[in-house]
Amino acid sequence: MGNPKDYVADDPPCHSRACAIQACLTKNSYREDRCQAQIDALYACCNAFYQERGDDAKTPSCPKPSLLRLKMKQRASNHS
Repeated sequence: MGNPKDYVADDPPCHSRACAIQACLTKNSYREDRCQAQIDALYACCNAFYQERGDDAKTPSCPKPSLLRLKMKQRASNHS
C-alpha cells in the first residue's frame, strides 16, 4: 500500500488512506473484516504523521495519538 510517509503529505494528511477505507467498506457491504489492509494503512500513515509532526498535530483523518496507539496495540495482539 506504499510508504506511510508518502501519505502524510496529503491535504489533509492521510486523507487518501481514510478514503480508501470508506471505498472498501462501501464495496464490501460495510464488512470491516474485509478492509483490514486499508485500516492498517491508515493507522501506519497516522503513526508516521504523529512521529513527524508531534502528538499536538491534528488532522481529521486520524484518531488522537493516544487512541491510535491503543488501536495499533490491539490490532497487533489480534494478529499474533
